[in-house]
Amino acid sequence: MKMFASKSGQLALLAMCALFANTVSAQVQTLDRVVAVVDDDVVMASELQQRMSTIMNQIQAQQVQAPPADILQRQVLEQLIIERLQLQMASRAGVTVSEAELDQAIARVQQNAGVSPEQFRQRLAADGLSMKTFRQQIRQELLIRRVEQGSVNRRIQITDQDIDNFLRSKEGEFWKSPQYELGHILIPVSSSAPSDEVTKAREKAEQLAGQSRGGVDFRRLAIANSAGQNALAGGDLGWRKTVELPTLFADALDGLTVGDVTDPFRSDAGFHLLKIHAQRGSTEQVVEQTKVRHILVKPSAILSDDDAYNKLVELRQQILDGADFGELARENSEDIGTMLSGGDLGWSMPGQFVPEFTQAMDNTPVGEVTMPFRSQFGWHILQVEGRRKQDMTDQYIRNQAANLLRNRRYEEELQNWRREIRDQAYVEIKLPDMPEEPSETEGEAQQ
Repeated sequence: MKMFASKSGQLALLAMCALFANTVSAQVQTLDRVVAVVDDDVVMASELQQRMSTIMNQIQAQQVQAPPADILQRQVLEQLIIERLQLQMASRAGVTVSEAELDQAIARVQQNAGVSPEQFRQRLAADGLSMKTFRQQIRQELLIRRVEQGSVNRRIQITDQDIDNFLRSKEGEFWKSPQYELGHILIPVSSSAPSDEVTKAREKAEQLAGQSRGGVDFRRLAIANSAGQNALAGGDLGWRKTVELPTLFADALDGLTVGDVTDPFRSDAGFHLLKIHAQRGSTEQVVEQTKVRHILVKPSAILSDDDAYNKLVELRQQILDGADFGELARENSEDIGTMLSGGDLGWSMPGQFVPEFTQAMDNTPVGEVTMPFRSQFGWHILQVEGRRKQDMTDQYIRNQAANLLRNRRYEEELQNWRREIRDQAYVEIKLPDMPEEPSETEGEAQQ
């Protein structure tokens, strides 16, 4: 407590000195002041005013009713307090944002605004911001986002049971169901029609299916022949998920792909044809995998970069001369995770390795050994042992479902986490018209 009182006293003394110095001026200016102490940091009145001004401009642009000024002031100050706490956490954890990342983020903002760099600077200037100030704001936003994501994601656990329960639910069935743009033709025949009428209707439907498969435009056939409600619109049913369709229709589409036409199928209304014009939301994921093994040699104070390269050249030649790659990997590789298994990395997934490794792997035929190549880990040689296409649809669906469930919980956990760090912090609000909300830390100190 004495530390904060001392800091407040120093700030007050500086303010008094500045005020005395300005009395000789013909115009007295209002000085900045502390409006909140947040652990080892402060929020200044100028920051509060600037943020309120920005938010008011946004509210006016959206043409919505602004809350009363005192309520808005409390909300904005609370926002600034939470940001101060998050930035302090980023500093303690050593979280940083590189200049390259900052440049990319600003370029995205400018691109979304649809203006040139010069026009972007002019807009900033019109809002009273310099590019230096704007860069600092974006840096802080990126730091805060990283702290939030790192802290909140650790609180969220999605189990296999959570995923199974979701996928078995009605919502899960709807979510994973593909969506088709469908065309429909109905050849009418009543359920009580004599057999010759049924046969005639079936033959007509089969004829239309054959014409469509032969290249005749399905929509034109629907306009000329269909008795369906959408016939004059070319039989278009629009975009439909399979779970939104009658079971009869969904069953008929099973196993078909874009451009296919169903065989005629019958309901009480007659014979139907469906054509898949387009599909979206497909979860089918077939990926190419490569089975590879490698040997890693790391340059060091004892082994120069050139020596590491030359050592792998010699090992590669031994392999070409008939030596076993796995044995040499066990004896020479410095990849602790794979050396005991002979350098075996198993079947790869897209994006699993660093770009240099991926490029070498992709450009190497099965059975061959690369020349030494450099990555951030050191020098490598690798051998491609096989390639295959693997259906990862089930795993892809589960991963997507886990992401969906995690995103749903994220916002709730984010608010809980913000409340916790606010409650655990020392916060002293110095606005006279804004009552203090004592934190747990302050309450304990008073006891």
